[in-house]
Amino acid sequence: MSEVYAARRAQLRERCEANGSEAALVCGEANARYLAGGAPAGSVLLVGPKEDLLVCVSDPFADAALDRPADDLRVMVLPHAEGDPAVAAAERAVAAGAGSIAVEEHHLTVARHRAVRSVAPRMRLHDLGTAVEQQRVVKDDEEISWLRISAEIADQALGELLESILVGRTERHLALELERRLVDHGAAGPAFPTSVGTGPNSGRAGHVPSDRRVEEGDFLSVCLGADYRGYRSEIARTFVIGTSPADWQIELYEQVFAAQRAGREALAPGRSYRDVDRAARVVLEAAGHGERLGPRMGHGVGLENDEDPRLAPSAMGKLDACVPVTVDPGVHLPGRGGVRIDDTLVVRPEADGGPELLTITTKELLAL
Repeated sequence: MSEVYAARRAQLRERCEANGSEAALVCGEANARYLAGGAPAGSVLLVGPKEDLLVCVSDPFADAALDRPADDLRVMVLPHAEGDPAVAAAERAVAAGAGSIAVEEHHLTVARHRAVRSVAPRMRLHDLGTAVEQQRVVKDDEEISWLRISAEIADQALGELLESILVGRTERHLALELERRLVDHGAAGPAFPTSVGTGPNSGRAGHVPSDRRVEEGDFLSVCLGADYRGYRSEIARTFVIGTSPADWQIELYEQVFAAQRAGREALAPGRSYRDVDRAARVVLEAAGHGERLGPRMGHGVGLENDEDPRLAPSAMGKLDACVPVTVDPGVHLPGRGGVRIDDTLVVRPEADGGPELLTITTKELLAL
């Protein structure tokens, strides 16, 4: 795999050179990991001019559970976690004779930017912007395979929960059980805090599980994901507890399901981000839920559970093949509850069968 990470760094180096920078200082943790292969929390990566150097505050080889940096990458571990890795990397760039360096300003505090400037007063600092994030959008086969495993783990955890007795248990208890099951099936942990909402809490985006207990007739909405080798899937499903769904529950579920299906079917290389959002959004607007909709109908996933592209009304850009995204519409009716349906998919051309669905738990409205 070392050649994969070397190629990624070479691509970034070429972009920096084209923009007049002799080196790049990468401080975003996901970005450093993407380019280095493995990077403990707090690490930064110096790309060029004469060598690529990963500066860490902890030994990346000490924990067998962590992915290790690429074999061809030099590693510096700061003694006793002293000093700032960004400052140490900037000092090495100065020592290597770099006259200019591109930095990720959106990942640097003002204080850290000043500290870098203080050790490199004569070096020109340019903004690297989101160059690495954009480079991460299209995934290679190995990245997609890790996402596929991540999705399988989330499906397994959710499927096992649905086979257990749910009435009387709290949202918090169910969320903790789901996260334990993710680890049992091979995840490093949850991709993000697991959300479980019951009754009037169901369907809320990002709902923090409470001590409310599951009751018969409730909607139960669950949103979870697994972290597998740093890659993060996402799935949300909604069910009815203990009895046949009421008419209003069936109607709302069918509306959200139709919107989610329209968004999934809109995924294709060359389709604009805003068109995918619109395909799902227009269904729910027609059903009278326009004011209850979130700012977007989906987003990219990978080393972060919320990354580019954003499938939103104002988003600029078009989808490429091999881009993993979520399609996640939801509607919450205050005081009653709601529905969320979310899948992780990979954009594929029609000739290859269209979008690849990674999360396969049934979307049928089940009474549990």
